[in-house]
Amino acid sequence: MRKVISGLAAALLLAVLPLAADAGVFVSVSIAPPVLPVYTPPPVPAAGYVWTPGYWAWGPAGYYWVPGTWVLAPVGMLWTPGYWGWAGGAYVWHAGYWGPHVGFYGGVNYGFGYSGVGFHGGYWNGGVYVVNRTVINEVPMNRVAFNGGVGGIVARPTPAEIVASHEQHVAFTAMQRQHEQMAAANPALRASVNGGRPQIAATTRAGEFSGHGVVAARDASFHGAGGYPQGHPGGAPHAGGYAGGRGPQPAGHGAPGYSNHGGERPPHGPDHGGF
Repeated sequence: MRKVISGLAAALLLAVLPLAADAGVFVSVSIAPPVLPVYTPPPVPAAGYVWTPGYWAWGPAGYYWVPGTWVLAPVGMLWTPGYWGWAGGAYVWHAGYWGPHVGFYGGVNYGFGYSGVGFHGGYWNGGVYVVNRTVINEVPMNRVAFNGGVGGIVARPTPAEIVASHEQHVAFTAMQRQHEQMAAANPALRASVNGGRPQIAATTRAGEFSGHGVVAARDASFHGAGGYPQGHPGGAPHAGGYAGGRGPQPAGHGAPGYSNHGGERPPHGPDHGGF
């Protein structure tokens, strides 16, 4: 199920959506990721920490949850989350990265300042990072975790996001990489085990999977087996990597609850994280 996309397909993907510098291997799977779990971030632990939302990653045992966490950021840098996107008959992972501005992350509403376009959860004021303590606690209404395909979010990069994708980027920090590796090694974080409701949904710091800073996912009535609601394209393996459709959805037919911005940014408050 796991494979490397090469040749023309990879070249086309790079041309449309530039990826982080360390994303030399394209991971693609035929099953869509589960919906995002419902949780609330723990308080920011100290100055200079930026919130990085949780996400579903892929391993030998299927999807597993990488908890959202506060990360000590490179000074002046903001986090562009990774995302799953439908391309070439499969769901492809686009790795996240640090940069001076937030780029395209598939229109996925991770919440907590990552509404699907830009970032509103904080900003740099000189060398000091300021957290928007109102926005950082906003829970996403739409929890679809992938772009394109049947049931996926319909979103394309805005001009500002395209510019941001070509800026100088910094990949995962060492702590972020350790955080993901720890999640991969924890069977309880597998969607097949937790039903899409991980007991470690978020942490105060990267790599701290126990203690008072751990936040569990809250109940969500439409979770089914493996974390998929009824009708979700990842609910069961199927030929071609999706069910009930023939390729990407047309514009205006995204997942329920998502507003297709059509290349226009929604109104911003004063805390816009560099945009």
